[in-house]
Amino acid sequence: MSAGLDVLCQHLSSYLAPEQIAEVRAAYQFADQAHQGQSRRDGTPYITHPLAVADILSKMHMDHQSLMAAMLHDVIEDTGISKDELSKLFGQEVAELVDGVTKLEKVGHISKAEAQAENLRKMMLAMTQDIRVIIVKLADRLHNMRTLHVLKPEKRRRIAQETLDIYAPLANRLGMNTVRVELEDLCFYALFPMRAPLIQKAVKVAHGNRKELVYTIQEAIKKRLAEEGINARVIGREKHLYSIYQKMKEKHKSFNEIMDVYGFRIIVDSVDTCYRTLGATHNLYKPIPGKFKDYIAIPKANGYQSLHSVLKGQRGVPIEIQIRTEAMEAMANNGIAAHWLYKDGFTNTSQARAREWMSSLLELQKTAGNSLDFIENVKIDLFPDEVYVFTPKGRILTLPKGATPVDFAYAVHSDIGNSCIAAKVDSRLAPLSLILETGQTVEIVTAPGVSPNPHWLNFVITSKARTNIRNFLKDQQITQSVELGQRLLDRALSAYGTRLNQVNRHLIQQVLTELNFANLDALLEDIGLGNRAPQLVARRLLPEDTKEQARPQTRHLAISGTEGLVVSYARCCRPLPGDSIIGHLSAGRGIVIHRDVCNNLVSELRDNPDKCMPLQWSKDISREFQSELRIELANQRGMLAEIAREVTISEANIEGIHMQEKGSHHAVLSMSLTVKNRIHLAQIIKRIRILTGVEKVTRVRA
Repeated sequence: MSAGLDVLCQHLSSYLAPEQIAEVRAAYQFADQAHQGQSRRDGTPYITHPLAVADILSKMHMDHQSLMAAMLHDVIEDTGISKDELSKLFGQEVAELVDGVTKLEKVGHISKAEAQAENLRKMMLAMTQDIRVIIVKLADRLHNMRTLHVLKPEKRRRIAQETLDIYAPLANRLGMNTVRVELEDLCFYALFPMRAPLIQKAVKVAHGNRKELVYTIQEAIKKRLAEEGINARVIGREKHLYSIYQKMKEKHKSFNEIMDVYGFRIIVDSVDTCYRTLGATHNLYKPIPGKFKDYIAIPKANGYQSLHSVLKGQRGVPIEIQIRTEAMEAMANNGIAAHWLYKDGFTNTSQARAREWMSSLLELQKTAGNSLDFIENVKIDLFPDEVYVFTPKGRILTLPKGATPVDFAYAVHSDIGNSCIAAKVDSRLAPLSLILETGQTVEIVTAPGVSPNPHWLNFVITSKARTNIRNFLKDQQITQSVELGQRLLDRALSAYGTRLNQVNRHLIQQVLTELNFANLDALLEDIGLGNRAPQLVARRLLPEDTKEQARPQTRHLAISGTEGLVVSYARCCRPLPGDSIIGHLSAGRGIVIHRDVCNNLVSELRDNPDKCMPLQWSKDISREFQSELRIELANQRGMLAEIAREVTISEANIEGIHMQEKGSHHAVLSMSLTVKNRIHLAQIIKRIRILTGVEKVTRVRA
């Protein structure tokens, strides 16, 4: 019997029943036999790792099933024992927990990134069924990080980076601050083996120098609280290495500036006493305006509660104080795991918020295209900072820092986001890209029949908003691709004197089978996206005796400007209604429209009917198009304003201006603007040409 197991069981006896401890022992013995002959990189028997993971969980007072899962967590992956076998021996719950933390077998030729994403996705979904999955996984990762030094530097860095990207933020999201801090510091050592020891040494020196002042402030706070009849624990708060490094890097502060702030945690018996303590400390030292945060009234997204304030102490030193109850202290350190550590209703907030977040994960899973998309969205969701905004009815919504009214709209409901047209912030109309701040009241204006704008993807930051917008655009693109594909195929079939609706159904089914498409829409979508030449498909859809009877194609495809995402306009030549145009079939993008004089379309492409096709503009076009002008002018005051005025009078919009000096008296102006058509642009050019000081105006070609 392992000495380590005896020590663990002795500790477990303080909170588990004897029969539960016996089950943990049985799981250990089974794992010991299963891993017989296997050893870790440092040469120790493999069983030392599951035992260490169980020991970490025991310090959180986790239940016996979690401890059994910790003992068995590598059995399925490393020893070939099945989930069914574990279920028969140790019960369904333990088997599900073990399966939740077990990696998938690598299938086929998927990349390392895809395999990693698929494993994380599997674990996240298991976690939504049972939160203990992630707690066991975090303990597993913590022990692996503690023993990371035995691996090669490259693998050390890869594992540390993954931990910093996913597991430390996960611990933070679940309020497990103690685990997060240790993970971050271990990652810091692995990623920056030179910097970490230097900062640690500097911290040690700083602690020595600050000892006396820390003691003085601590005693002053204790004395004032005792005078007020408040019973409290006052603890000096230490900054961990990674947070010091992050602040130095992000806030461009020196080590001394960061260490000049003195932090204290004051732990009291009730919420009422928290606010009394705040008043007492504000009487002792002057509070710094704008530095007070009430996370008790409005808890953080991970359930964290505390009062934060910054005071100006003796000799002007800044003092950060955090005031909380014992229950909040347990919550701050252990988060969701505090549910097992303190089973007296302390942590309802964390449980509710964890459940809320996990239901949003399930929603993400349903809408994510693949594992990489899902993990990318989860990373966005693991934000460290929040803002708190109000709905018009006074409900508080927690959003990540940097969120916009569109993020807010999707947080309220997907349908609100999809039909959003405008926003009011504190009763005033505001841009949809406005970055929201804590305390603002946001009202979303919706309208029926509207749809998300692709431009929103440039500023939304929540995964829910991004996923909903992308999915809507994807569905829209599919519909538009099918419509364009049918138009292209009909045009190709017209060379043989027929149309798609006249082609024999059996022939269509035969072609779908040969080309491996489930249905006709899938084939039309592929044509519309530019992945398959319509002429080649048209030939396949004809009986043998008519394939050689092609006649010259005289029918040009009409472009109306409303085709949406599957028709785009080349930036190199900026085609306008009125220009002679040609279409280039580009894989994945559909048709890219160029002017037929564009230099970027080489002769090989022009002469290839599978890649290029003649187009014409429809008679009814209501949208505007981008164009670009090059203006050579005398470099004199007021010229830019004169040109802008003429453009505005002509009812066009300026999108961008770039000015470059050409000698001391001349300049070249590049101006991007939106116009209705070629005639509209010609009118603008005419107006600009007659201005005094303008020497030459040309439309920018390819």
